[in-house]
Amino acid sequence: MEKAQSSLERSQTDSQIQPSREIPGAKSTRNRAKDSFFTVLQADFRAIFQRDPVARNWLEVLLCYPGFHALCFHRIAHKLHRAHIPLVPRLISQLSRWLTGVEIHPGATIGKGMVIDHGMGIVIGETAIIGDYGLIYQGATLGGTGKERGKRHPTLGNHVVVGAGAKVLGNIDIGSHVRIGAGSVVLRDTPDYSTVVGVPGRIVRHSGLHTEDSDYPYKRDLEAEVIGLLFERVKQLEKQINQLQQSTAMTDQVLDGKGAIANSDHLIQDFLDGAGI
Repeated sequence: MEKAQSSLERSQTDSQIQPSREIPGAKSTRNRAKDSFFTVLQADFRAIFQRDPVARNWLEVLLCYPGFHALCFHRIAHKLHRAHIPLVPRLISQLSRWLTGVEIHPGATIGKGMVIDHGMGIVIGETAIIGDYGLIYQGATLGGTGKERGKRHPTLGNHVVVGAGAKVLGNIDIGSHVRIGAGSVVLRDTPDYSTVVGVPGRIVRHSGLHTEDSDYPYKRDLEAEVIGLLFERVKQLEKQINQLQQSTAMTDQVLDGKGAIANSDHLIQDFLDGAGI
C-alpha cells in the first residue's frame, strides 16, 4: 500500500515538473497577441521613415500622411470588430474612408509595420490578411471575385509590395517578399520571392532570376500561348490568301490568252473562207 502511494506521489511530481506539450501555431499566435495596440502603431510609424524618403520629421508624418491616419482608424475598428461590438467598427471605417480615401473593412487583418503610400482609392476586403511590413500604393485592391461567403479575399505574406492600381482578387496566397507590379491583376497563388506583372498577372522573376532561368515550375501562361497560336494562324491564312490571289491572277492571264487565240482563229477562218480575198 505504501509502495503504491509513493509511486502515485512520484507520478504527480513528474507531471508537475514535465512541461506542457506545445500546440502547433500557438507560439506565433501568442507573439502576435503580445504586440499591443501602441506597439503596432509605433511599428507603422517607424516603417514610414524606412520606406518613404519624403518623410522628414515625425510631426509631418503625424499630420500629413493619410495612409497612416487610415491605419490608425483601422486598428481601432479592427479591435472593436474582434470584440463583436456592432455597427461602431463600420462607422469608424466609413469615417476613415471619407477623410483619407482608403477603404479597409474592420474585419481585415493587417500586420505591423504596414505602409500605405498616398492611399487614395485603396480597397481591402473583410477576409483579407496582410503580413508584417507590407507596402501598398494608391488604387490597389485586395478584393473578392464574387458573392461567395467565408474566406474570399487574398492572404499576403510578409514584406509584400503591391503596386499602384494592382488588383489581387480571390482567396489566393501571396508569398513573402513578393512584388506586384502597377496595374497587374493577380488571380493565382504566388510563391515567395517572386515578381508578378501583367493582366492577368505572370511571374517574371523568382528568387531574383527570370522564370526562364529559375528552377521554379511556374504555371503555364495559357492566355499568352493562345494569343501566340492565333497569331501564327493569322500568318498562315495571310499566306494562303496571297497564294490564292497569285493563282487567280495567273488564271485571268490564261483566260485572256485563250480569248486572243480564239479571236485569231476566227480571223484566220474568215480569211480562209474568202473574206480577205
